[in-house]
Amino acid sequence: MIHKYKLGGFNIVLDVNSGGVHIVDEITYNMLDNVEPPFAEKCPEKAMQKLSQFYSVEDIESCYNEIVELYNDGILFSEDDYEKYANYSVASPVKAMCLNIAHDCNLRCKYCFASTGDFGKGRKLMTFETGKKAIDFMLEKSLDRKNLELDFFGGEPLMNFDVVKQIVEYARSKEAEYDKKFRFTITTNGLLLDDDKMEFINKEMSNVVLSIDGRKSVNDYMRIRVDGSGCYDKIMPAFKKLVSLRGDKEYYVRGTFTKHNLDFADDVFDLYNNGFDQISVEPVVCEATEDYAITEKELPAIFKEYENLAERILENERKGGKFNFFHFMLDLDQGPCAIKRLRGCGCGNDYVAVTPDGDIYPCHQFVGIEEFKMGNIDEGTFNTEIKSYFSKTHVYTKPECKKCWAKFYCSGGCNANNFQYAGDVHNVHKLSCQLMKKRLECAIMLKAFRAGAIEE
Repeated sequence: MIHKYKLGGFNIVLDVNSGGVHIVDEITYNMLDNVEPPFAEKCPEKAMQKLSQFYSVEDIESCYNEIVELYNDGILFSEDDYEKYANYSVASPVKAMCLNIAHDCNLRCKYCFASTGDFGKGRKLMTFETGKKAIDFMLEKSLDRKNLELDFFGGEPLMNFDVVKQIVEYARSKEAEYDKKFRFTITTNGLLLDDDKMEFINKEMSNVVLSIDGRKSVNDYMRIRVDGSGCYDKIMPAFKKLVSLRGDKEYYVRGTFTKHNLDFADDVFDLYNNGFDQISVEPVVCEATEDYAITEKELPAIFKEYENLAERILENERKGGKFNFFHFMLDLDQGPCAIKRLRGCGCGNDYVAVTPDGDIYPCHQFVGIEEFKMGNIDEGTFNTEIKSYFSKTHVYTKPECKKCWAKFYCSGGCNANNFQYAGDVHNVHKLSCQLMKKRLECAIMLKAFRAGAIEE
């Protein structure tokens, strides 16, 4: 399978199964519309007749022979070797956890998937005892995995920061005993950031996610306080200070764009111009009935804006500027391992979420969906059948993904979004799928430029 497209004036051909990217000339690009395996010794007459209107016979024959050579070398129209291994490696140790430390929030963001922080279950904070049991659960279920990841999430985790610190201290106290190493992440809206919290976060958190949507007008329209006022003027200085003190540790600012800011490239560059160089601005996922929802009608404008963003990033790099836009980050050299390519994030298998009540779910976006409740930390229960179900969920169990050129990059999309908006984990949320494919096209073009395949 190949995928070919034009972007930025360049002809790009992706060999899906090998992951190879080819920047080709016009004759090769057009030839690929007219030939496919199995290849004959000579260029098919039908292709010859069609292309001879524009190219010489000699050039057509030479081009065809080059395509056949690439095919014989296994780097164009390569075979799919993944499906036969898809179910070999099934259950995995639990190596990552999202700890919903607070089912409460001091913002009332209009698009919040967590029902403004309480996940529809009432506002509450996790106790240290529940958090401690969650750490014990990880230590047990991680088996021989040495490196463990724990993300403090909410709601707003800083509303329960004393317990965050207690859990970190407890986990650190167990590292030598169990020969484990914890890597902590925290996501915050920034309203409660102060010097003491910044110091602790920058010391203990390997990564920190800072929630802000971009321009003040955009941010304050969606991300509002309980009293309806905006939060930009409070959080922007705090985020700048935290990042300035962070050194070389990881962070990123994460925003959401909606129907109301389809010019989201301006939000990306607003964040960049405010000094941030690790940026993610992602499309809202919600019911189509919401007034801010992205629907099929908005897709052409969004596709154009992604291309606009890619071109602006290129122009910025030509001038010596540099930042990472997370949806355009792509490794074409090594890439993820085969299992990661097939299964994606690992939700419900090697990754789980725990609520303040101790309930275990496949991930933070499944929280509150009772049919996917996997057990309870306090009760000592854990449904391994659900774990097995997710371990066997991959791109080859999703009919639409199986035939899609982007399957090894999106890995079947978000299982939670597929379930909530397409009715089943094995269906695809088509809107997200289309947006992902456009981002991938832009990312591949950028990667090719940075590798020197495209001249400035």
